[in-house]
Amino acid sequence: MERAIERQRVVLQHLKPSFTSSSLENLDSSLSASVCAAGDSAAYHRTSAFGDDVVIVAAYRTALCKSKRGGFKDTYPDDLLAPVLRALIEKTNLNPSEVGDIVVGTVLAPGSQRASECRMAAFYAETVPVRTVNRQCSSGLQAVADVAAAIKAGFYDIGIGAGLESMTTNPMAWEGSVNPRVKSMAEAQNCLLPMGVTSENVAHRFNVTRQEQDQAAVESHKKAAAATASGRFKDEIIPVATKIVDPKTGDEKPVTISVDDGIRPSTTVADLAKLKPVFKKDGSTTAGNSSQVSDGAGAVLLMKRSLAMQKGLPILGVFRTFAAVGVDPAIMGVGPAVAIPAAVKSAGLELEDIDLFEINEAFASQFVYCREKLGLDPEKINVNGGAMAIGHPLGATGARCVATLLHEMKRRGKDCRFGVVSMCIGTGMGAAAVFERGDSCDELCNARKIEANNLLSKDAR
Repeated sequence: MERAIERQRVVLQHLKPSFTSSSLENLDSSLSASVCAAGDSAAYHRTSAFGDDVVIVAAYRTALCKSKRGGFKDTYPDDLLAPVLRALIEKTNLNPSEVGDIVVGTVLAPGSQRASECRMAAFYAETVPVRTVNRQCSSGLQAVADVAAAIKAGFYDIGIGAGLESMTTNPMAWEGSVNPRVKSMAEAQNCLLPMGVTSENVAHRFNVTRQEQDQAAVESHKKAAAATASGRFKDEIIPVATKIVDPKTGDEKPVTISVDDGIRPSTTVADLAKLKPVFKKDGSTTAGNSSQVSDGAGAVLLMKRSLAMQKGLPILGVFRTFAAVGVDPAIMGVGPAVAIPAAVKSAGLELEDIDLFEINEAFASQFVYCREKLGLDPEKINVNGGAMAIGHPLGATGARCVATLLHEMKRRGKDCRFGVVSMCIGTGMGAAAVFERGDSCDELCNARKIEANNLLSKDAR
């Protein structure tokens, strides 16, 4: 209770910063404080003016489809990105000329080519400047964070953070030669390890069993299948009109893709146990307990809260903090276990204050390790399934996770205030961001109101 009272004092001082503790007794009795619903994290308070909060007013994604075999195998990358960009503009009735920039996270395509494709996609939607960013698997989240930072810095008031990957068009491969100097430093050399080998390293070093990994994969598929069947993804998925080309005849068939096509509802632990390890003869990482190679895109519309309120736009979420950390490349999958505490602490919160987590399931080994290392409640993590079922289009995953998280937080309402998106990153990094549900943080509506003089009387005790 003492920590709650101290938190109320912080809120009061934030609302009227000129007050000192000795002058609180002179406060107008009509001024009241809200009990913060953030648990016992007394450090949590707003560090900027209310209207300057960076908020998300819309977040959408395409369905995610299996690379080379799924619904987007014959779809150009720019035709994946354009529909979600267009949806942000059309569904918010925003004038495209107000968008200061679009930042697109993307990983595998040659930089200049993908930058051009993203610019082309922006033209298909509307005329807006574009740039790309690549922080491997966190690129989509990094794009969102970059836009939030630019809005905070005053470069512009409205921006779009997006993610795009066609792993059909651009498969994972190393181009050109490798600097021989890499052999002189183990950490640098480990940056070249296949991701599956790093998964085996995590499983071996931290004793994550094959049974645990397969069980995690089964749970991911079951949750994703249930979410799909109940329509929980409908608010976040933008249908994409495209084509499927028959590889034998060349005939084109027009289709509209609106459902993730990698989910296997009937997957069982017994089925997965039959799969052979891929990266190590006696290993535990298989195609069944790894993320799917996928095609897809996502996009998030951010702006200053004051502008969103002026435009009458509903606030889906508030961008609170972002953190990127470095870890040993040989066990790169542990990244979320380091990044999540860093981001949560930066927000002035504690892990138990977080109501939902979207943690990318690059591999079951690292997902299980991070969950156990942080002591997270499984009921709070990837409640609608994760990358082992839905897919992992590298550059798009961060934006996809933001859309999935915020729409689920909206569905849960007042019982869900804070959420985290996190992922491991190839070459040894982790990233995480903290979001707050959009309607949970108005100036004085977090919970019941307490009169200022009542606060003082309690404090005197």
